[in-house]
Amino acid sequence: MIIECDRCYARYKYDEARFDGRASKKVRCTRCLAVFEIFNTRAYEASSPLPGTAPEETIFRLPEEGRREPEPTPKKSTTAARRPGTTELKMPVSSKLSLAVIAGPESGKIYPIEKPRVVIGRQDADINVDDPEISRQHAALEIAGEKVVLVDLGSTNGTFMGEEPIQAVPIENQGEFSIGGSTLMLIITGKA
Repeated sequence: MIIECDRCYARYKYDEARFDGRASKKVRCTRCLAVFEIFNTRAYEASSPLPGTAPEETIFRLPEEGRREPEPTPKKSTTAARRPGTTELKMPVSSKLSLAVIAGPESGKIYPIEKPRVVIGRQDADINVDDPEISRQHAALEIAGEKVVLVDLGSTNGTFMGEEPIQAVPIENQGEFSIGGSTLMLIITGKA
């Protein structure tokens, strides 16, 4: 199938087998880095009341400009990990943590992490990244001693490790993740 970015209109071939039975999937444009949703036509056909036919009254509409559609309920990722909710969140004794923006509008900027739960977002967050594709409170880093977990906070465009959307995953030193059009890296160093 052919998919098209709804921001820059770049077109790509996409193998429908990559949907893994899901009705829709979010993908990132390699040209402008926008995240957009594509729909699995085979899943739609499979949900039809009669085999090989589509319901007559079903109409697909794109959201009107400026109008927000209700956000879908987040699905659990296959890479989800258990959050340290049962473990007390605390900063590590022997390490210092920071977050570096390695791609995006604020590339090169480094943010020190000074508390065990840090919210990353566009505004009203502990770390404010100037990127219009990032939600106001997009993701969080939760630190429980030497363990760090990256948590998506129900963001509009999702949080990705590689090309895989995540809900909550452990992240190691020099682990990279993408939010909006920015890629960030966790840096863990020993204290001086």
